[in-house]
Amino acid sequence: MDDGLLAIGGDLSLERLVLAYENGIFPWYSEGEPPLWWCPDPRFVLYPEELKVSKSMKQILRSDKFEFRHNTAFEHVIRNCKNAPRPGQDGTWISDDVVNAYMNMHKHGYAHSAEAWEDGKLVGGLYGILMDRIFFGESMFSHSSNSSKFAFINWVQYLKSLNVQLIDCQVYTEHLESLGAKMIPRTHFLEILKKNIAK
Repeated sequence: MDDGLLAIGGDLSLERLVLAYENGIFPWYSEGEPPLWWCPDPRFVLYPEELKVSKSMKQILRSDKFEFRHNTAFEHVIRNCKNAPRPGQDGTWISDDVVNAYMNMHKHGYAHSAEAWEDGKLVGGLYGILMDRIFFGESMFSHSSNSSKFAFINWVQYLKSLNVQLIDCQVYTEHLESLGAKMIPRTHFLEILKKNIAK
């Protein structure tokens, strides 16, 4: 297994980030470090048609417990992801520089938020980068049980309607594996990107 560290340094300019994502590379580093650029092998991905929805989640989706919205509170979503506690991690990789860079990507139509609302409050969601028929998931948060799953499932179903072919989950989590994500070789991942992102 290759952890996929490709480069150290540079900045989080719009041009650099767009070029990186087009080539399957993403930044991930701790505050105070220079940017670290990654492309792991294997890569953890979800094919939208392979999304798994449990019986209990189907009940939640049918109920009116949560309301799904997208791109109505991007800054709130990324800031909630920044402040979400991560088991086994000291702090967050989402620094103020990262927040500002992805808010700029949102302003230019690349970064998107998927949101779960409960009683008029934002209680869960995720953000990531959409490029043609590929979505690169970045981070998610949950303040209410199943809210991030609710946002993710609705977002995947929305992406299917846009003919998105692959959701990049970057690195393994048990949570996303339960929803159908799996490992594929990096070479295969990069081939899919070439076919589905217009340069």
